[in-house]
Amino acid sequence: MNFHPLKDMLQRPIRDLRISVTDRCNFRCSYCMPKEIFGDDYAFLPQNECLSFEEIHRLTKLFVSLGVKKIRLTGGEPLMRRNLSDLVSQILSIDGVEDVGLTTNGVLLGQQAKPLYDAGLRRLNVSLDALDPELFGRLNGRGIKPDFILKQIEYAREIGFEIKINMVVQKGVNDSEILPMAAYFKEQGITLRFIEFMDVGNDNGWSFKRVLTKKEIFERLKNMYELEPVDQDYFGEVAKRYRYKDSDAQLGFITSVSESFCSSCTRARLSCDGKFYTCLFASGGFDLRQMLRNGANDQELLDVITSVWEQRTDRYSDERTEQTAKNRKKINMSYIGG
Repeated sequence: MNFHPLKDMLQRPIRDLRISVTDRCNFRCSYCMPKEIFGDDYAFLPQNECLSFEEIHRLTKLFVSLGVKKIRLTGGEPLMRRNLSDLVSQILSIDGVEDVGLTTNGVLLGQQAKPLYDAGLRRLNVSLDALDPELFGRLNGRGIKPDFILKQIEYAREIGFEIKINMVVQKGVNDSEILPMAAYFKEQGITLRFIEFMDVGNDNGWSFKRVLTKKEIFERLKNMYELEPVDQDYFGEVAKRYRYKDSDAQLGFITSVSESFCSSCTRARLSCDGKFYTCLFASGGFDLRQMLRNGANDQELLDVITSVWEQRTDRYSDERTEQTAKNRKKINMSYIGG
């Protein structure tokens, strides 16, 4: 397949594809799937509406031919998708894929880390928002204790995984955990990334008042640690990274609210039911599953993917206000993938 470098209206190339493999999750985190809305009787997508592994593989191959090099598997909770290691093997067989990662809450790592590693997966991002047992149990909506997740992380590291920790910080909710989290993961030599609370979807009660910015988090950290900036590894890298001067461990900040990175965003998103989105804060996506199941050939699919990306002008985080955050209908993160 010929390589056709693809750019959008703002000259941003397509480099990353985030694939949501399920809309289901075993947590009920308030900033993603609040249990008041996603109750025990919530109707998730039936399996036949989700893309099969063969369909994901075919679409991924087409995206790679247009410039995608990095793949991230997300959800929901991706480890709830059965036989996920089979999909990892299929994706890694595609010529041009340079990196595959997976974002997880870590609950099922004890069962799935080994088959995933054997399939070729090497990088995990584990979501963990607190070390305080009561607080973390409340945040995940299921009463799961952090010690259980930490054991899963240790097990995955022993197998050989490179791990980063994602912490969504909310002012007045878990900002008291910033320093304990930094101290623990510095000691472990694991990169911790602080994520500003974002208005993804319309169900998480987002407000600027609950955002603790990178600047505010950094102020707390620098009272305890000497930090020096680390250069970006590649164009479009989202995290702003720092190194502890007395350690090889690193910290990262994902600053969607206070320091937008729209100008260098190279991410496409594929939902579990096959819709193609060009922004995390999108209101709608293009239905590739319907085309697939109606018998579209590869060229027809390529033409559509190309057309959607070339018309892309998304820069929501540049334009965000309290009003747009409240009034714009956005796809939920559990569906589109974080």
